[in-house]
Amino acid sequence: MENEQRWIKKIKRNGNEVAANALVSKYYKEMYAFIYKQTIDAELSLDLTQEIFISVLKSIQNYDRKKAAFRTWLYKLASNRLVDYYRSKSYKDTQLVQSIDDYEFEDEYDMTVSLEFKEDFESVIALVNELDANSQQIVRLKLYGDYTFQEIASIETIPLSTVKTKYYAALKRIRKGMEKVHDE
Repeated sequence: MENEQRWIKKIKRNGNEVAANALVSKYYKEMYAFIYKQTIDAELSLDLTQEIFISVLKSIQNYDRKKAAFRTWLYKLASNRLVDYYRSKSYKDTQLVQSIDDYEFEDEYDMTVSLEFKEDFESVIALVNELDANSQQIVRLKLYGDYTFQEIASIETIPLSTVKTKYYAALKRIRKGMEKVHDE
């Protein structure tokens, strides 16, 4: 934590490359995992993680440690970037239909389970993307960032009860959406 604040000061003061590399290195794997859990696409996760850190370094002058811990600020930027990505034209255009030949399956059961998982994952992501931005942020931080309700309330600067209400309402909406998908 102390090193982190020193690195941030050095970056803010004179754009210190060594400090920037150290800060990025400290959080890179964690941010990549956060993104990967929501995309299940290694290449896309690498690209988005890189974009997030470029954004972090460009906007680090706006970071105020009195308002939030750096890690909290980083997750907020990452969540916002994911929301932007899923709203983007490029995401909508890349709703790829992958050839069945692209998959390698051990047997027919593996193939069925894998395809069902991928379809369910895509359906859940689509349903999360339909939520309002605030609810998306809460769901992403809770499910993919492993934050507690209290931590999310602090990050979003809203009451704990509001976080819980929005989270459980979002889960209910996602469940209903998944029931519709499975009934079709």
